[in-house]
Amino acid sequence: MDATTSLRVPMEKFVDKLRKDYAYLSFKETGIASWSPHASQVTYASSGDETNVWSTLHELGHALMGHTSYASDIELIKKEAEAWDKAVLVAKSYGISIDQGHIQDCLDTYRDWLHKRSSCPACGSHGLQRSKGLYCCLNCQNTWKVSSARFCRPYRLKNAHSAN
Repeated sequence: MDATTSLRVPMEKFVDKLRKDYAYLSFKETGIASWSPHASQVTYASSGDETNVWSTLHELGHALMGHTSYASDIELIKKEAEAWDKAVLVAKSYGISIDQGHIQDCLDTYRDWLHKRSSCPACGSHGLQRSKGLYCCLNCQNTWKVSSARFCRPYRLKNAHSAN
């Protein structure tokens, strides 16, 4: 057995355990891990490599933490960290250890996303989020709008009412 094979987990067997232990949730194979609070459903990738197992546990963490929405970008990052913390605890009960480097790599994608969104398009300084989709620069008082999408290029559009 090579190193790659030894890391594989029979995903359906693992998910069957999750279904039994969390019968109030639905689990569905879709090719990507996610949590849908409206459907009370955790989706997962069928490949049993360890990162897919960890991602499934992370999405289960969102479910167990009762995450349904977020009001600000920083709150989203907080909820992502909470879900990983919960995933680590749940993983232990299944004899699984989630690599901390992997967790930090995942959280870094959100940190990078926030860094880009909070960068002022006028002066490059960082601003604060005033409301969902609206930032204000601490340096030049410029305001700008950002997309509500989490996984796309962070467009920053200057607001017409900006000082600049």
